Order: sequence, then C-alpha cells, then structure tokens
Amino acid sequence: MNKMERDLRPQGQAELEYLDGEYRVVRPGAYVTCAVTGMQIPLDALRYWNVDLQEAYATPAAALKRFQERGLTPG
Repeated sequence: MNKMERDLRPQGQAELEYLDGEYRVVRPGAYVTCAVTGMQIPLDALRYWNVDLQEAYATPAAALKRFQERGLTPG
C-alpha cells in the first residue's frame, strides 16, 4: 500500500456534542455507542439522540425506552 491508497477515514469511537437537529464532532471517529443497547452506531446512520442527556440511540425503540426510564413520557 502506498500513501495514495491509505484509508483516511476516522477509526474508533467518535465524541459528539448533540445539538437540536444536528451534532458537532468533538473527536473524530467512525461510530458512537447507543446509551441503551450498547450497539455501535455508524455516524452516517445516527438519527436519534437527546440533547439534554447528551446520549445517542440506535433505534426509536431505544430512545423511547430511555425516555420512559427517565419519566419523560406520559405513562
């Protein structure tokens, strides 16, 4: 492999700051970890997070579970 063939994509876990409708990359990486399931979420597949808790979620069901645990949904 020569320098023109190197894979320059970030590796490992990213650190993000979750904002309303977007996120800011604090430390580059390939994925973040779901706060509920522990699954690795590739950044290009990240769709669900909580700004107040600063957590990412792999699925809507995982997000709902966290909201219910925190009492953030009507029960």
